[in-house]
Amino acid sequence: MAVPALVLVWLGVEVVTFAISFSEMGSPQKAPCAEALAFGGAKLPKEAHAAHCTVETWLDTSYDASFRMPREGVRDWLRAAYPHAPETDTEYCDDGVDLCLRLNGEGEHAPPAGAEADAVLVDVTYEGPDRALVRFMAFTV
Repeated sequence: MAVPALVLVWLGVEVVTFAISFSEMGSPQKAPCAEALAFGGAKLPKEAHAAHCTVETWLDTSYDASFRMPREGVRDWLRAAYPHAPETDTEYCDDGVDLCLRLNGEGEHAPPAGAEADAVLVDVTYEGPDRALVRFMAFTV
């Protein structure tokens, strides 16, 4: 009689533990920015400030980062991080974005070797003549 009761208690604890962890899946969690950018094959620029980074994991993994940096350094940072990427432009940018980079797929449009992400999206919005807001997303598909 005691063994079935212990099995039921153990099973109940496992169900509750699973339910709690399942409800947390897919919710953004704070992440180190170095980890977020490394997932997409980049490094946080030295001039970056006001950085905020999160990670969501469930079926896929997605890192989001946002930070501000000097406007004049954005293109150099992108070229250093992604030397084989196509030149950044505004052709595929969302409305209100001044500069963007889209890496997905294979070849020159893929994230660099060593990146864990399958895709990287970078949106840059100029906040005046000297400052830029960078939004970075790296994710698996």
